[in-house]
Amino acid sequence: MEAGGKLKKGAAGRKGGGPKKKSVSRSVKAGLQFPVGRIGRYLKKGRYSQRVGSGAPIYMAAVLEYLAAEVLELAGNAARDNKKSRIIPRHLLLAVRNDEELGKLLAGVTIAHGGVLPNINPILLPKKSEKEVEKAASKSPSKATKSPKKA
Repeated sequence: MEAGGKLKKGAAGRKGGGPKKKSVSRSVKAGLQFPVGRIGRYLKKGRYSQRVGSGAPIYMAAVLEYLAAEVLELAGNAARDNKKSRIIPRHLLLAVRNDEELGKLLAGVTIAHGGVLPNINPILLPKKSEKEVEKAASKSPSKATKSPKKA
């Protein structure tokens, strides 16, 4: 403190006026990748309620991060199944629609350029004749008769 009881500039709230500590974001404190501060700002700005608790943006960021990671993992698997290294909207659609819980969550959502799930009504498929049915029943798929797959 200087004479007269005034604090030195920059030393407010700290004793000794040492070097300022590096600030740590709330995302880092919570161990999240999603921005807790930004989500908190949007919650306040959106006027969803008069007041927003301190834990609300952390919880919401964690939920959003989990959902994003889940969708991206499934979409990455769909891309790999189609022998692609880049996720496109089609892979996102296949991932969401083939997962029961995500499909229920995003039931009313349209994904642009996603297409539809491949589906042919069984009534439209050609009927098997009796000879084909007997051949399929008598022939059991054995691994010895099949040629090995080339990797």
